[in-house]
Amino acid sequence: MRSIIAFCIAVTTLATAAVAQTGSVVFIHPDGASAATWAATRALYVGPDSDLNWDRLPAIALYRGHMRDSLTATSNGGATTHAYGIKVASDAFGMTAGGDRAQRIADENGNSTSIAHQALRNGLRVGLVQSGIAPEPGTAAFLSSVPSRREHEKIAADLIASGAHVLLSGGERHFLPEGTEGIHGPGERTDGRNLIDEARAAGYTVVRTREQLAELPASTDRVLGLFAWSSTFNDKDEQTLADRGLPLFDPDAPTLADMTRAAIDVLSRDGSKFLLVVEEEGTDNFGNKNNAAGVLEAARRADDAIGIAQGFLVERPDTLIITTADSDGGGLRMVGIPQLPFVQTPDRLPERDANGSPIDGIGGTGTAPFVAEPDQFGQRLPFAVLWSAQDDVAGGVLVRAQGLNAHRVRGSMDNTEVAKLMRQTLFGTQSP
Repeated sequence: MRSIIAFCIAVTTLATAAVAQTGSVVFIHPDGASAATWAATRALYVGPDSDLNWDRLPAIALYRGHMRDSLTATSNGGATTHAYGIKVASDAFGMTAGGDRAQRIADENGNSTSIAHQALRNGLRVGLVQSGIAPEPGTAAFLSSVPSRREHEKIAADLIASGAHVLLSGGERHFLPEGTEGIHGPGERTDGRNLIDEARAAGYTVVRTREQLAELPASTDRVLGLFAWSSTFNDKDEQTLADRGLPLFDPDAPTLADMTRAAIDVLSRDGSKFLLVVEEEGTDNFGNKNNAAGVLEAARRADDAIGIAQGFLVERPDTLIITTADSDGGGLRMVGIPQLPFVQTPDRLPERDANGSPIDGIGGTGTAPFVAEPDQFGQRLPFAVLWSAQDDVAGGVLVRAQGLNAHRVRGSMDNTEVAKLMRQTLFGTQSP
């Protein structure tokens, strides 16, 4: 009798384990953020001996992000690889390449093989959260396929047509026709379509402010949120922002953490399994402007979003949190300034390093250094930020993960493997 009971327990355990192999995925993409970005963010906000939420993600791998035709990824090419799990050309946006070389990435039945479309076909809930404009490739390439990333009108229309359950971002101007005034500014669509009206007709609840997002009814099934005319941040260099009196981020827009929390609430309702793709675009855009303060603020916001996902993981352990970038925006590096009896901390940093690299302090080039939060000895150590480029560069990017199947993140991980791991978690197979 005992052997029969033991056998039944073993069978039940195996069956439970098999079921537990699939679950939800939260993919957080702080675009342009390398290990050096996180080191500077850690120092500035919590101190070099403390941990960010990013540091608490236990699984880690070195990210290999080369494209089919380039050793450095583009945002659109990298996003396409994350969405489909295949190497594409650097000008691709949800297709194999850009321009007249573009071909759809589809299965033998003509169905898109992006993870997001695959999830929707399988009855899973899907959401995109973006601090930039809705057509930004880091999220939009999961649901839209176009020959050029500049086709903002087509990309925005594809997002609505996809039927995704959550679409939260900036970029209101791409959803309204010319001559139509929105909450945040005038529409810019040249085809006359009002995608906000179309979204409402398709069953979306439309929100435009932080307050409206916070007050979403518990019964909300689909939501479109457009929280700025363009991005929710002002991706300019420090001097331009100062001259125009602009903040780094729009204080009236919801933060990435606000949007992530709202998205999870809608997607996880009734215990549903879901795919959520979250992008902090400011880490990349500010990096390409060599604005160190902007990058570090954007990384802090991305870290807050990671914390929201980690809180959900406590409630729903059948969830994978995975985060990476596709490249390193501007090649940010932190340089410590020793505090020694015979070395005085400068009031203003030099504008350039000996090799010509721009040096940033708290207000941009040639300003006072950043000062870290206290270390284990109670010291607040100063540092500067150096830049290697204004473009995206390769190297120094990590994959971090926690939760279901996170143990598969280890060693060296190709960019195609990010999609494979998400597929494995959602569907129990790496095949499209």
